[in-house]
Amino acid sequence: MPLRAGWRTVRGREDARVPRLEGLRGARSSRLFLPLKCGIVAAMATQDATLPGPAERAAALKARRQLKMARSAHAYVRGNTKNFYEWLEGSTGETVPAGPAIWICGDCHAGNIGPIASAKGTVSIQIRDLDQTVIGNPAHDLIRLGLSMASAARGSDLPGVTTARMMEQIVEGYEQSFGAVADAGEESPTVVQRAMKAALKRGWKDLARERIEDTKPTIPLGKTFWPLAAEEREAVDALFATDAGRRLVTALKSRPDDADIEVVDAAYWVKGCSSLGLLRCAVLVAVGGKKGEVCLIDIKEAVPALAPRAAAAEMPADHGERVVAGAWHLSPALGDRMLAAKVLDRPVFVRELLPQDLKFDVADLTCEEAMRLARFLATVVGKAHARQMDEPTRQSWQEVLSQRRSKTLDAPSWLWASVVDLLATHEKAYLEHCRRYATESAGA
Repeated sequence: MPLRAGWRTVRGREDARVPRLEGLRGARSSRLFLPLKCGIVAAMATQDATLPGPAERAAALKARRQLKMARSAHAYVRGNTKNFYEWLEGSTGETVPAGPAIWICGDCHAGNIGPIASAKGTVSIQIRDLDQTVIGNPAHDLIRLGLSMASAARGSDLPGVTTARMMEQIVEGYEQSFGAVADAGEESPTVVQRAMKAALKRGWKDLARERIEDTKPTIPLGKTFWPLAAEEREAVDALFATDAGRRLVTALKSRPDDADIEVVDAAYWVKGCSSLGLLRCAVLVAVGGKKGEVCLIDIKEAVPALAPRAAAAEMPADHGERVVAGAWHLSPALGDRMLAAKVLDRPVFVRELLPQDLKFDVADLTCEEAMRLARFLATVVGKAHARQMDEPTRQSWQEVLSQRRSKTLDAPSWLWASVVDLLATHEKAYLEHCRRYATESAGA
C-alpha cells in the first residue's frame, strides 16, 4: 500500500481527524507527514478519560486476563502455562521420558502453530509463538500439544474416544516427521487448507483492519490500544533509530536496505492472555517515503521462561535473545524476522507482523477433523525438533517413543496418562478460577 493512501495533512479546523492540531497549520517540517508524526500526541489529547494510563495498567490488565481465562476451559488451558509446568514438576504419575536436549517451544498449544511468512515472501506452517522457548525436553511439547487438542475436543463436545485417537495421531504424525519423506501424499486438514488459502490472499489492508481496525496509518486508542508514557514513546523511537531496528524494518526482500524509515505512531497493545501485564507496543513504521509503505511492528517484553531447561544447557542470559535463538532453531521463517533489544532496560523481542501470519480456528471440530489436525500439528512440531538432531539422535528418540505402548492404545502410555491427568487438573483449576472470578465480580 502506498504510504500516502488514506493520509491527511493538517489544513485547519475542518479536518476532523486532527482537531487539536490547528496550531500547527502552516508549520514546516522536513520529516514525513507531520500530523502522523504527532498522531499519538493528538490521540492522547483527545482520548477517552476512562482509558488506563501507564500507572493504572496493571490492575486493568489483570482484570482482563481473569475474564479471558474464565470464558472457557480451552481458553484457560491456553492462557495458563504456569499450571502446566507446576503439574509437570509435581506429577506422581508415569515418568515422562527424557528426550534429547534441543530447543523446544515450551508452550506448544494449537493456537501457537499456523501460517508464517518468511522475509523472502514464502508461506509455511510453523510454530508462531516462542515466549517460553528453552533448550529442554521435546516430550514436554508433545504433552502440551496433546493437552491443547484434548481441551479443544472437549470444547467441541467430542466423545472421549476421539481424544484417545487424537493421542495416537499425535504420536504417529510426530514420528512420521522424522522420516525422509514426511507426510508425503497426505492431504492437509480442512482447517489448515482454509488458513493457507486465506494467508496467501491477504494483504496490508486485511492486516490493518484486523489489528488496528482501519487502513489509515494511525493507531486508534480504545479497548485494544492504550496511550504510551512519554518515556516509552521515546524509547520506541530510539529503537528504530538504531542499525538493528533499520535492518528489521527493511528485512523484507521488497524493501531496499537504505530506505528511509520513520515511526509514525505507537501505542500500548492490550493483547494475548498469559502475557497481559507485560510491556507490549504496536508500532507503525513508514518505509521508503511517500511512495513507500507502512508496516506494523510488535514489541513484546521477554521474561524468564516457565519451561524447565535441560541440565547444563547453554542459552542466552538475555531473555529477548533467548526467544530469538529459539525462533531461529524452531521456526526459521519467524526467526529471520525477529530482533532482540531493550526498551527502558527491559529485554524485548521485536517482529514485523505480516498479513500471512495467522492462527488456526480449532472451534467446532468434527471427530475426523480433530484427529487429522492433531496429526498435522504434531508433524509441524516434529519437523521443528528433528532438524536439530543428527541421525543417531533421531533414531534413539524414536526408539524411546515406541516403548511403553499398551495393547489397546497405539500411543505411549506416559503421553496418555499425562494428558488425562492434566485435563482433570486443569478442569478443577478452571472451575475454581471461575468461582473466584464470579465472587470478585459480584463484590466489585
